[in-house]
Amino acid sequence: MSIEKQMMVGEVPVSPFSRLFSMPGFDCFNIVTIGFKNEASPSAFIEGLKNTLLNHPRFSCILETGSGEHKPRWIPTNVNVKDHVVVPNIDPTIENPDQFLEDYTSNMVFSPIDVCKPLWEIHILNIKTSDAESVLVGRFHHSLGDGMSLMSLLLACSRKTSDPGALPTLVAPKKSKVTNVWWSLVSRLWFIIKLMFNTVVEVFKFLLILCSVRDNATPLMEKPRATLTPNKFIHRVISLDDVKVVKNAMNMTVNDVILGMVQAGLSRYLSQKYDSETNPKLKKSLENICLRGVVFFNLRSNKKIEDLAKMMEKGSNSRWGNSIGYVMIPLWMKSENDIFEYIRRSKTIMDRKKLSLEPLFSYTLFKLTVEVFGYKALRTLAMRIFGRSTVVLSNVAGPTEEISLFDHQISYVAASISGFPQALIVHITSYVNKAIINLGVDLDVIPDPHHLCDHIVEALQIMKSAVEEEISGDLGV
Repeated sequence: MSIEKQMMVGEVPVSPFSRLFSMPGFDCFNIVTIGFKNEASPSAFIEGLKNTLLNHPRFSCILETGSGEHKPRWIPTNVNVKDHVVVPNIDPTIENPDQFLEDYTSNMVFSPIDVCKPLWEIHILNIKTSDAESVLVGRFHHSLGDGMSLMSLLLACSRKTSDPGALPTLVAPKKSKVTNVWWSLVSRLWFIIKLMFNTVVEVFKFLLILCSVRDNATPLMEKPRATLTPNKFIHRVISLDDVKVVKNAMNMTVNDVILGMVQAGLSRYLSQKYDSETNPKLKKSLENICLRGVVFFNLRSNKKIEDLAKMMEKGSNSRWGNSIGYVMIPLWMKSENDIFEYIRRSKTIMDRKKLSLEPLFSYTLFKLTVEVFGYKALRTLAMRIFGRSTVVLSNVAGPTEEISLFDHQISYVAASISGFPQALIVHITSYVNKAIINLGVDLDVIPDPHHLCDHIVEALQIMKSAVEEEISGDLGV
């Protein structure tokens, strides 16, 4: 009995979302790839992780899923950092290092992980790729935390390259200035009215989708009897400045442009697929396609860099873990002569979603489901939500200045997710003046992920060229 009591000390219950991400058929991992501008030193990372990562209790606990009357829980354990750091022997003269990195990441995702240890591992690859001199690939079980939690972890472990004692910088949210008290009251009242109206409409649509049929069968959907899960991960580094050129010209946000760019790329990809189809019965018009995407929302109220960096500390006001909500959005797949129409439609949809409580509703729905009906019902609900969509879309904003991790200057940060029941996952991160597109695909469904990524990048270039031509025309050049 005394031994049992000692084991119980420090144990923490597992949250509903952490339990969901560890259930059979939903065993999800966050995959993070970090490129460096110099050769990686494994010893420096081991010492750095001892002084940072292990300070967070979640990364020094074993996840016990529980059975019967025993509820899932986090059990503290002793951690040997060397057991979680892998340094493979790689031929430095390898012919295609970029292809090697893709294959290594894809194979690592589906290699077994020891559940008797904390569910994270880091692989250090001293291999020169197109975008970095060396690479770190991290695999973190989604039960440990969401993308914002992991970004906060990176920020807490990093420092500015220009000032080694200072924290990195994120884009600060703009605050509106109050010029008139009465006008402010009217604005708030109108905001509440729109919030209530949009919430009712969007939640009704959300519930309607749950009761509806799945998306139309397309080259982005699974083949008959296919085991649907991403098994190939690729990334592409593009210029964030190109995104901002379009954003400034259209007076929209970076997220609006990115979502429009992704939809334009998917539309071009599908259009080409259908044009190459020889069987008339299999040919379809993009006009008749109805596809949906799941978009993640961060539900944390504190988004300042200092709050994120202190998220690991006890008593922090920022919530660690999986504090995320979901919204369902229709994807515009129709061919458009005006490519900016994809951005306009994205903005219209996302403005309604942002000005509604649908993300909070989806989070609360999951939480109430597990509390009232149990984890089997939670899994059924989650599979139904994600089964009613074709694509998972998410993005995380990164630092706006160059940072170093354990004295290794970072070149880029890419991220993705494995384990979701979709054939396509699009995750975009930003770092300084770069935007990194990361695609997770099921090769049985999408055998040409690089071709799909090319269409997404080309869509942005077409948008940028159109903006520059319009500016040149206005100036009479």
